[in-house]
Amino acid sequence: MKLIAHPVGTPCPIRPAPVARDWMDEGGGNHPYRCLPLNIANCYGWEVLCPSTFAAVWHGGQDATSVQVRFASEHAYASSHFGYGTVTFHTGYIFRTPPGYDLMVQGPINRPKDVIAPLCGIVETDWVPFTFTMNWRFTRPGTLVKFEEGEPFCQIFPVKRGELEAFEPEIRVLDSDPDFEKQYRAWSESRSQFNRDKHRPGSEAGEAIWQRYYQRGLDADGRPLTGDHRTRLRLKPFEKR
Repeated sequence: MKLIAHPVGTPCPIRPAPVARDWMDEGGGNHPYRCLPLNIANCYGWEVLCPSTFAAVWHGGQDATSVQVRFASEHAYASSHFGYGTVTFHTGYIFRTPPGYDLMVQGPINRPKDVIAPLCGIVETDWVPFTFTMNWRFTRPGTLVKFEEGEPFCQIFPVKRGELEAFEPEIRVLDSDPDFEKQYRAWSESRSQFNRDKHRPGSEAGEAIWQRYYQRGLDADGRPLTGDHRTRLRLKPFEKR
C-alpha cells in the first residue's frame, strides 16, 4: 500500500517518527524506554518538522489578531488563521491514502509542550484533492511559546475507515474465561512477589529491575503468548519519485 505526499508550495521536512524523546533521555538509567507500549507509540507514524524557528503568543482574545506569530525566516508555514487562540500550520503537502483509508492528523506523540496543545483531526485523504492544516491551541494567554527548527509539529498515520465502528464493546466478568483468568492470577501473584523481592538486597528481582513479561511476549510461566509480538516499528521514509 502507498502513502503518497504531493508537495505543494514549500513542503516541510517529514520523517518516520523516532523512538527517542528528550524527556525520556533525561530519565535516570533510561527508565522510560523500558515501557514498550510507550516506545511503539512514539514511532507510530511520520512526523512533519518545522523548517525554521518561530515564536508565538496569545493575548487572550478569540479573534485571529489576538495571536501573534513571528518568524526568524521568510518561510511562514504557521499563522493565526482561525482565532480562538490557535496557531495554524501548513505541511506543504497533499496526502493520498489507499481507498478506504483516512489519515490521523495529530500532534507528535508523547512530546508534551507547555503553554500550547495540539488538536487532532481525521481526514478522508483517499479522495480529497486539497490540503489540510495542523492546529495547536494555547492553554493560557500572555506566555511566549517557541517552535524550533527541526521540531515536530505534526504526526500522521493511516487508519482504516469504519473499522472502529465494527467493534462491539462488552464488559464481562473475568471468570467467564477461566483460562484467561488463570493467566491473569498467575501474572498478578508473580508481579506482587517480584515487587516484594526487588527491595531485598542481592535478590534476583533487584538485579533484573523489571520483569519484562510484556517486553518478551511471555506469560508468568515464561511461555509465549503470541506469535505476532513487536518490540519496535520500522517505518519507511518518504521517497522522491
